[in-house]
Amino acid sequence: MVTDWLLTISLFLHLLATVAWLGGLLLLSLVIMPDVRALLARTEGTAALLSLLDRLRKRFQVIANLSLLVLLTTGLYQMGASPHYSGLLRIDNDWSRAMLVKHLAVIGMIGVGALMQFGVLPALERAALLAARGKDQGELERLRLREQRLTALNLSLGVVTLACTAVATAIR
Repeated sequence: MVTDWLLTISLFLHLLATVAWLGGLLLLSLVIMPDVRALLARTEGTAALLSLLDRLRKRFQVIANLSLLVLLTTGLYQMGASPHYSGLLRIDNDWSRAMLVKHLAVIGMIGVGALMQFGVLPALERAALLAARGKDQGELERLRLREQRLTALNLSLGVVTLACTAVATAIR
């Protein structure tokens, strides 16, 4: 048996990027954010806690963006190397249908991530600054709720992506 080392490296990097992106999303949404929200509710948003939250978000953005670049690059290579791949937008077997749903979920994740990165998070930073000065606390809460919902949507799309990957991988 001959090992295709380029494909092996591609698969490894793809899995690593998946773990970084979805694992980070899972950790933030199910472990860190609930505790942060509880602390913010009890302490009415101390500056140090808000600063920590902002730094966590910014670090995760870098990891998510880098992971996305790796996933796109390695995923295109792997798709072309698959014996099930029959051409661009040719949906003629179960594997290609699973990959179509997977790619739609990934496009959804990219869209949600872009909305968060370029819309919600900058607005959240502005609202946090205004709230720290005693202005418009309601806007901050509305944006936090929007961030929470979009994060849950992104996590759900990530689960769909993994499920489609499992289906596509199981097809022989």
